[in-house]
Amino acid sequence: MLKIGIVGLPNVGKSTLFNALTKQNVPAENYPFCTIDPSVGVVGVPDNRLTQLAELSKSEKTIPAAIEFVDIAGLVKGASEGEGLGNQFLTHIREVDAILEVVRFFDDSDVIHVHGDVRPINDIEVINLELILADQQTVSGRRERLVRDIRAAVKEAIVEDAILGKIEETLGLGKLARSVALTPEDLKLIKSLSLLTLKPILYAFNGKAGGLNLHEINDGRSQEAYELVHALDSSYVHVDAATERDLNEVAESDQEIFRQELGLQINGLTELIRGAYETLGLITFFTTGPKESRAWTVPMNASAPEAGAAIHTDFKDKFIRAEVIGWDTLLTDGSWSAARDKGDIRTEGKTYTVSDGDVMVFLHS
Repeated sequence: MLKIGIVGLPNVGKSTLFNALTKQNVPAENYPFCTIDPSVGVVGVPDNRLTQLAELSKSEKTIPAAIEFVDIAGLVKGASEGEGLGNQFLTHIREVDAILEVVRFFDDSDVIHVHGDVRPINDIEVINLELILADQQTVSGRRERLVRDIRAAVKEAIVEDAILGKIEETLGLGKLARSVALTPEDLKLIKSLSLLTLKPILYAFNGKAGGLNLHEINDGRSQEAYELVHALDSSYVHVDAATERDLNEVAESDQEIFRQELGLQINGLTELIRGAYETLGLITFFTTGPKESRAWTVPMNASAPEAGAAIHTDFKDKFIRAEVIGWDTLLTDGSWSAARDKGDIRTEGKTYTVSDGDVMVFLHS
């Protein structure tokens, strides 16, 4: 299961967003460090395609893809050296697949900002610098431990040190390790270090209904934040964490009406989860039948056997072929048997690259 760590400065809405996502009640009061231990919640990925497939198949169960969100206490300047709640939270970030960095995107004198000034690029730079400093310590320590093997002319140690040298130089320039051109083999060699700045980052710009949202004020602060995220080769989504949390108490059928009344153009949580998938380079395929309809997550460009492995490891090792149809084509045809009669179900082999929205049946030995 995917694991995403929610990070940011204290008091920017991390726990509120976590509550909105998971419908769990962790403390979210208006003061720093209310999250002392990381809270974990598993979130089903909203996908209307799955709902329609389940209705078509009259499935007994519908199982969405899932993401595990980890609410990590606020980082402050100096966290890499133990300030605030320090290194223990940097350790929690090492365990996640990607980082969701929550950034305050509204003015409100009643909500304290830890630095007293709401300017998103400053917040982003503070958090990213702490991640960089923590990675510098990790890389430096690892290179010291490689010295003996390098002297002994151990080839793998020499190669790893060269990779880490490039990363260390980049970190020293105040840049994320993600900006270093690394091959899949390079990444495999240093995977155990779990470098923070190698992880994909999605920025959540947290606004406030009825508040002075920066993208509405349009005084330059929002634009400079967009430009910084673009320069970091990352992406962002807008979300109103407090409103989305409050909408959890509203019947699902009424939520869209409330969003319109509040002037919210999008479902922020759905956009956030979609953004997380895009940031991680993931797609969804489906299996469907009377017993269950289910969404499965695989990396973009996954082969059919690799997709099968998401269901069971045997499906990869003993893969023979897969029957495949697009979800929309299956809905139009009305049933699997009708789709087969029309010739819309394709037989694909080991080299087939799975597309987002494929409905698949795997045949194995």
